[in-house]
Amino acid sequence: MAPSAKKSSAVSASAVSSLWSHYVATTPAHLKLIDIYLVFLLYSGIAQFVYVLLAGSYPFNAFLAGFGSAVASFVFAVSLRMRSNPENKGKIIWNPQQAFGEFVICNVLLHFIVIHFLG
Repeated sequence: MAPSAKKSSAVSASAVSSLWSHYVATTPAHLKLIDIYLVFLLYSGIAQFVYVLLAGSYPFNAFLAGFGSAVASFVFAVSLRMRSNPENKGKIIWNPQQAFGEFVICNVLLHFIVIHFLG
């Protein structure tokens, strides 16, 4: 490996390490929980997409319902995270209780639609 590549990978590793330590130190616990949920939704959507590529899409409406549910839930969770982050108090309407209520109502409506879409 060339010396510049080793230096570049060391700089990247130190940048990731610094970013991670800052995230762990400064992010509130409730935002970390939302982030874990976002990662789960991301992997769930990827797994569904890979499954359709490998196994086929015979019940296509089931794939659309599941993948759409993952994407929409991801969008709702990002909105919840933005509106629950204390650093956004002056930039957006900051009301964590209202944001959580809207998140729950939107997810209930979304999954009602998804279940009916499945047939």
